[in-house]
Amino acid sequence: MSDLNEVKAAARKAGFARRKLAFEARPPGAAGRLSEVLAGYRGVPLSGYMPIRTEIDPLPAMAEATAHGPVGVPVIQGAGQALRFSRWVPEGPLRDGPFGAKVPLEDDYFDPEILIVPLVAFDAKGGRLGYGGGFYDRTLEGLRAKRATLAIGFAFDAQEADGLPLESTDQPLDMLVTESRVLSFR
Repeated sequence: MSDLNEVKAAARKAGFARRKLAFEARPPGAAGRLSEVLAGYRGVPLSGYMPIRTEIDPLPAMAEATAHGPVGVPVIQGAGQALRFSRWVPEGPLRDGPFGAKVPLEDDYFDPEILIVPLVAFDAKGGRLGYGGGFYDRTLEGLRAKRATLAIGFAFDAQEADGLPLESTDQPLDMLVTESRVLSFR
């Protein structure tokens, strides 16, 4: 198992480096493309995320979606636990959450049916490499056990990688949106 952990750590390091370069270059078009995709799901409860560090920013598309239905952001409950999603509104009061991500001041939890998922790296088959805590994998597994749940990865083109070291517990993406394209995997 330590070999796989080392391979994943190396893949994450490479993914972070590619993401940082893309973030610094700030390629245009990603938020608009995400808005176009979400327009096909108006009113469906969705979750985005509050971008940290060099993550691509979904906030413009999330703000637009609030006019049509509930939008939430993930709230970490603790190590080894699934995420919960608290209702978010643009300009709403926020507090500091774990790992430097902001969360709504008041918790108003709901289950989203669409998750805009941050990531470190992705592959052409819908594989996703996250930060290593398993939060999204655990959460998607639980939500998908209850009902169809769409996982939309949001990333820079530069975050694509070949041969990601994935495990059976890694939940696949259904779709991926970048600054230049929309990939559908299911």
